[in-house]
Parts: sequence; C-alpha cells; structure tokens
Amino acid sequence: MINDNIKKLVNNLKMRFDDISLERREVLDTAVNYISNKISGNQKVQLIFICTHNSRRSHMAQIWAQTAAEYFQIPSVVCYSGGTEATAFNPRAVKTINDAGFKVEQLDESENPVYLVHYAESKQPLKCFSKVYSDEFNPNKNFAAVMTCSHADENCPVVFGAEARFPIRYDDPKEFDGTDLEEAKYNERFEQIGVEMLYTFGKIKL
Repeated sequence: MINDNIKKLVNNLKMRFDDISLERREVLDTAVNYISNKISGNQKVQLIFICTHNSRRSHMAQIWAQTAAEYFQIPSVVCYSGGTEATAFNPRAVKTINDAGFKVEQLDESENPVYLVHYAESKQPLKCFSKVYSDEFNPNKNFAAVMTCSHADENCPVVFGAEARFPIRYDDPKEFDGTDLEEAKYNERFEQIGVEMLYTFGKIKL
C-alpha cells in the first residue's frame, strides 16, 4: 500500500474527479481501455511518460501513475519517463513532489542527478533522472507512450517501439519559474496530474 503520508493527499484528490472535463475524460479513457485490455490479457503494462526535456511533467506523471496503480492494486504496471532530449529532473519539481509527501532521495551531485522517489513501503522506489525516451533504462517495445506536453507530441510524430500513444498534455509550470506564482503553479500541476492518474487507474476493473 502507498505510504501513509501520501494517503491523505490521495483521498483529497479523489474528491476532485468531477472537475475533470468531459473532453479530458475521453482522452483519459483511451488509456483506461489500453491498460484494461493488457490486464485482462495477463500482460505487463509498461507506460513511458514523455515530455521534451524529461524534467517536470513527465516525472510527475510517472510518479503519480505508479502511485495510483499501487493505490488501486492494479497488477503488473511499471511506469517510466523520458524526453526527446535529456536535461535534468528540475529541482523545483523535485521540491514539489517531496513537499507533497513523497520521500525523495538525491543520490549524486551531477548535472543530471539520480533521485529515488518512495511511494509505497513494500515497493522499490522509483529511480528518476532525465533521459531520452529510448534510453536503455526504458523498455524499447510493448509499451504505451503518454505524451505529457504539446511540444513533444507535435515534434515527435513517431515514438519508436510504442504500441499505443496517448496525448495527455499538461501546461508547463516552468512558465512561472522565478515568479510569485511559482510554488502555487507547480503544486497545481502536480495535483492536476494526480487527479487524472487516480481517475484513470480507478476506472480499471479487475
């Protein structure tokens, strides 16, 4: 089960499913159908969340999707993230995730640090760092590509190896870096992604 310090946030976000627009639900439901079909076929579910720099939204979505799968006890789900180029897991995003209740450990001081994100006591933490989606750390076949930003979705017409693709786009909190709204906008985006990933995995029938 997910860590106790995340449960309260999850319970609050579940109350916001009604805020998801019909148009947005239609997009999310395509991912629900894909995951459901894989589960019913006793197949592993591999999701790679992709944005241009693999620095903010794709990591947030990866973490929330894995947490939602654990919360709803959806088996055989492994979530990854990647970009069309590698940069670094942005420290503002890392702080947002840590402040929300996820324990985040930084393992090194390189320009592209590796972080461990703990979401459940009985599960290995997620190993998060910036990488291209085709990095050897990620699967190269039998996965679905979830495009979390419009730039990557529009400029990466083919995700090699993907058997499905879902345009679940989010606005970039980077636009508010260095402003008085920075913290609020990062929290807003992290919670929006949480609501939608919880909605998605909550609809899967075992």
